[in-house]
Amino acid sequence: MTQAFDVCIRGAGVVGQTLALLLARERLRVALVAPPRPAQTTPLAPDVRAYALNNTSQQLLASLRCWPEGDAVTAVTGMQVLGDQGGEVVFSAREQNTPALTWIVDVPALEARLTEAVRYQPQIERVDSPRDAALTVVCEGRASRTREEFGVQYETTPYPHTAIAARLQATEPHGQLARQWFLPGQVMAFLPLGGDQGNSIALVWSVPHAEVAELMSLPPQEFADRVAAQAGWPAGSLSLSSERASWSLQQSRADRWVGAMPGQPPAGQVRSFALAGDAAHAVHPLAGQGLNLGLGDVEALARVLRERDYWRSVGDPKLLRRYERERKAGIWALGLASDGLQRLFDHTLPTVQNARNWGMNQFNRSGPLKSWVTRLAMGLA
Repeated sequence: MTQAFDVCIRGAGVVGQTLALLLARERLRVALVAPPRPAQTTPLAPDVRAYALNNTSQQLLASLRCWPEGDAVTAVTGMQVLGDQGGEVVFSAREQNTPALTWIVDVPALEARLTEAVRYQPQIERVDSPRDAALTVVCEGRASRTREEFGVQYETTPYPHTAIAARLQATEPHGQLARQWFLPGQVMAFLPLGGDQGNSIALVWSVPHAEVAELMSLPPQEFADRVAAQAGWPAGSLSLSSERASWSLQQSRADRWVGAMPGQPPAGQVRSFALAGDAAHAVHPLAGQGLNLGLGDVEALARVLRERDYWRSVGDPKLLRRYERERKAGIWALGLASDGLQRLFDHTLPTVQNARNWGMNQFNRSGPLKSWVTRLAMGLA
């Protein structure tokens, strides 16, 4: 007998698996579409990505018992943001009376915990192709094919930069401090890894397209020394400990995040879709909020479905429009702020440089405003 599903989730990454677990907790039957991967003739390179997760995301994953443990998670207790002409903003967990400003999480460790939880959840069935359901949720990322199949337009504004990610080893412990530099035409971030006493760093470096080929082809130590020079580290104090990955940067947004499924639904039944995560939106990584936004999407969608009237289907358009309105409002503001910061620091005019560095120093001394912005980024405001 064919199993009836309430929700079909297309995409089994962090966002898709988290949503599946949240909905299963509400006793909904979930089909999680995870097509089998083709056989690899050569081993896959280790994943060099790391996520910065705020307080809200941490609590959400912990409630699902999927928060990684040990050295896979590093609490950030301080953050230093430096401009290109003496501007500086310093954030401290102690000032906020919290154990961490954010947590840097190793991607493979988080994915492994989610996969294990899904495996033992009887309300979730992993399938290799889409299944019929009242609600289909697209969590396939920004390259989603399903979004196009459903007729959704994905408006993209490309930036003239590419992100380079890698893992570095430092000669000294990182001290749980995250650092970010706004350099002429570049943004560089050091994210602490390896636990509280670790000396491993996740590098995310936004550089102009024209510089990518050279940086990706440099011998490992030359690349590490180039990074150290940009960050003001002594030569030889950093070494490359992973392969390098790169991807083009863009700001993107789907024109609609919910709608009716294409085709004719069964008589008397509703078939709807919703988008979540990068399938719905993508912002510049300088704010470190990408996955936090995706997890915010699925928390909001699961809450809207949980609070529905007992007689409403999970595919009810009124419910889904409520989810769309809530999430679009919050993400619009963050996307605007991230885009504005990127464009501000991309200017090379001396007057603009002086103004933005002056603004950073004024913000650092702003007291209540700085505290509110910090708590907003932490998911506490």
